[in-house]
Amino acid sequence: MKIWKTLLLVYRELDVHLPVGRDSVEPRRLRSSAAQTHFHHVASERELADALDSFRGFPQLARELTNGATGIEYEIVRPDHALTSLTRESSSRFWPSPDDTRSDLDEFAPPGKYDSIFVFWPQRNLKIGTAVPCDAWGLAMGASESTNGATYAAIANAPSSAWENEARGEVWLHEWLHGVCAHFAQRGHVMPERDADGAEVHGYVRSSTAGWTDYYRDLMSGNVVEDGRRFGIPADAWVA
Repeated sequence: MKIWKTLLLVYRELDVHLPVGRDSVEPRRLRSSAAQTHFHHVASERELADALDSFRGFPQLARELTNGATGIEYEIVRPDHALTSLTRESSSRFWPSPDDTRSDLDEFAPPGKYDSIFVFWPQRNLKIGTAVPCDAWGLAMGASESTNGATYAAIANAPSSAWENEARGEVWLHEWLHGVCAHFAQRGHVMPERDADGAEVHGYVRSSTAGWTDYYRDLMSGNVVEDGRRFGIPADAWVA
């Protein structure tokens, strides 16, 4: 069984200035002279508990969907400082890239220590409705030198209902799969169109209780049918 050594960095506090519209999820049109908006968000104990409960369900979900072929061993680190910078993900959207977590990556996750790294961050102030403009609840990238050789994913805070409206651990699994699909694609395994985001385009229907796990199960066993052929991560690749 392949064991993925995993680190979760939990940032309870966000303190950044960004050139976006104040008090809005949607940014105004950016100009070179655009004023900076201050986002200072601190995740509540409930928000942290929801995220961590979901994360702790991720290893079991990964094991179940691969029929025991992979395992997740994790550590959780809570840096004692705020997250103070974000990177443009697009012209007007931002996320905590490896550049923004660099000092903590180098301290807690030097090259070779982990296979996967997650970041939890308070994108939203759920009480008053402000939010840093971001393209998605979670964003991810494959392993590279910039990630110290580990897959990298960032997951934002969310209302309790969001965590409850899916399989326990699903959002972490989903973002992890982006990096994992890239890992196996580099080793010659062909992924289906849109890899972890491909459920709907391949005809899968989301369950109100199990989310997209039917699709992930097929993706993680090389059984996503596309043009009469099966794609994804073959079962034996997990143990190779």
